[in-house]
Amino acid sequence: MWIMVGLALLGLAAAVPSEDRKLSDKATTLAERSTTLAFNLYHAMAKDKDMENILLSPVVVASSLGLVSLGGKATTASQAKAVLSADKLNDEYVHSGLAELLSEVSNSTARNVTWKIGNRLYGPASITFTEDFVKNSKKHYNYEHSKINFRDKRSALKSINEWAAQTTDGKLPEVTKDVEKTDGALIVNAMFFKPHWDEKFHHKMVDNRGFMVTRSYTVGVPMMHRTGLYNYYDDEAEKLQVVEMPLAHKLSSMIFIMPNHVEPLERVEKLLNKEQLKTWTSKMKKRSVAISLPKVVLEVSHDLQKHLGGLGLTEAIDKTKADLSKISGKKDLYLSNVFHAAALEWDTEGNPYDADIYGREEMRNPKLFYADHPFIFMIKDTKTNSILFIGRLVRPKGDKMRDEL
Repeated sequence: MWIMVGLALLGLAAAVPSEDRKLSDKATTLAERSTTLAFNLYHAMAKDKDMENILLSPVVVASSLGLVSLGGKATTASQAKAVLSADKLNDEYVHSGLAELLSEVSNSTARNVTWKIGNRLYGPASITFTEDFVKNSKKHYNYEHSKINFRDKRSALKSINEWAAQTTDGKLPEVTKDVEKTDGALIVNAMFFKPHWDEKFHHKMVDNRGFMVTRSYTVGVPMMHRTGLYNYYDDEAEKLQVVEMPLAHKLSSMIFIMPNHVEPLERVEKLLNKEQLKTWTSKMKKRSVAISLPKVVLEVSHDLQKHLGGLGLTEAIDKTKADLSKISGKKDLYLSNVFHAAALEWDTEGNPYDADIYGREEMRNPKLFYADHPFIFMIKDTKTNSILFIGRLVRPKGDKMRDEL
């Protein structure tokens, strides 16, 4: 069985349109904490020299931390809340706040996007999940539970990857090629997200262009082009551009942050935090922007265990210290892997645009946003102010074009 969270999560009353429902203080607080987590985790991963493309859903990672705190005791549970900056909040506040937040942002019908999410906790074949944990983890986080036997590792891996592919309608064919530690519990998030632009790109305004991974390595990508009115800021001091493109129904948007020239993203990433994002967005002005953006088909799988450990989740991932006894009734379990896998696609699809706009004065002299080199992106929810995804595109799919001098 697979889960499509956008259709089924928690069954909030359909009678009240999503945009009209007022969020509780709990959900608003957890949205804010998940945004802090977004930047903390992104920075932890960006330091990994072997990392290229990054794709994270902070609200889904927050739900995984909620799951650990739900199944843990003492320090194991409190550390999970601390990584979420929620250590001073009581358990019920955290679980119900995250549940409401997830239900709100994953309402793909209201937001007119495609977002499929599967969450599953795999335990060793010897484990027995407690009734309370199964009930509450499904209630708050829509987690499935499954036992897995790694004696036949090939079969176990096939089972995990087939579940992820089924969950995402084949968009995410593989979560992992291997699992080194096979004696613990595995958290697996499998997702597929596809935005629907508020104003579509014309399907004929697409051609093959070069994307400079580095100054000496270029790949060919299909590049989409359109000119429209967008929130835009040119940060001349930091030599970068920020543009915001609303998604259909305008309940969420994509924000792109790109250095003016091809360079490693490290310099821009050092600037990136919650306060800086607020500064950039507060300085945005709606104006004419000529956007060239690669069509993207991105599949990224991260094992977050090490990175969450670096943020303070040390006990749950330590076989000798973990106390996850609320999961199994025994202190015999630790978190060996946290697989966070997502497929992201964007293309020309979106709402019809108003062609009459192109004769207006405000459309003259557009700013150019030409995304032919690595950039950072975010998918931001307008109502909750939470970050649904944060990532970077360093190496898109494409064949090598040429070596630059």
